[in-house]
Amino acid sequence: MSTLNEIPIWQVDAFADRPFSGNPAAICLLDAPGETQWMQNVAAEMNLSETAFVLPTGRPNEFHLRWFTPAVEVDLCGHATLGAAHTLIKQRRVDPSRPIRFQTRSGCLSCQCEGPSITMDFPATPPSSAVDPARTADLQDALGVDVNHVARSNEDLFAVVESEQMLRSVSPDFGRLAEIETRGVIITAASSAAGVDFVSRFFAPRCGINEDPVTGSAHCCLAPYWSQRLGRSSLTGYQASPRGGVVHTRVVGDRVQLSGQAVTVMEARFLINSVGETKH
Repeated sequence: MSTLNEIPIWQVDAFADRPFSGNPAAICLLDAPGETQWMQNVAAEMNLSETAFVLPTGRPNEFHLRWFTPAVEVDLCGHATLGAAHTLIKQRRVDPSRPIRFQTRSGCLSCQCEGPSITMDFPATPPSSAVDPARTADLQDALGVDVNHVARSNEDLFAVVESEQMLRSVSPDFGRLAEIETRGVIITAASSAAGVDFVSRFFAPRCGINEDPVTGSAHCCLAPYWSQRLGRSSLTGYQASPRGGVVHTRVVGDRVQLSGQAVTVMEARFLINSVGETKH
């Protein structure tokens, strides 16, 4: 493996049009493959909900992309993908007039710059599987509110609550929530605000993230659900975390297009002897 003296890393606020809002992600641009444990160590050091590692494939506008929480590698992450595309554009590593393609554990994902926004093309993961009553009861107890409907997507539990007010009031018991076998829990309700169709929150204590500020991958589940319920393919979601963030969605067959803006807030460099050893 080649020696890398310095590895650049950026912190980007995704699904945000101003600093210190949306969801922060660390974006690490590599020029040689990194060891998995080293990448996990970097993600733990950054201590953000996601750290993305980007490696060129050798083809124009195409990259390998992996995502790590502080605790685990994940199969799909929206806000860190948005952050990665934003960083590649800002660092002039790509032709912004052409799609940026990422090879990932969830297949090939494409991003397209559209003015100040970036649109990502992701697989739809609608909530479809039934959840047994015992797990539903455990989820309600952990959330501390009555839940109208519980289903399951590919990776997450999906819960609909009565109102936006109820959704914002939820204060989960994260210890009990972590006992439920699921990547995360999406809770959602219809929006009470003009210009926003639905609101959501996302909890993932088993992945080391009690509450994620804005979760792009959750909208791969949210968009199909609300599109069917509201009878429209294009919708606007707001994730009602303390930081908050807007995600524009469009359902196209078995795909979901997610659009948002991003802002770079920090640039730094890791000083290392290799992708597995820290310089002292």
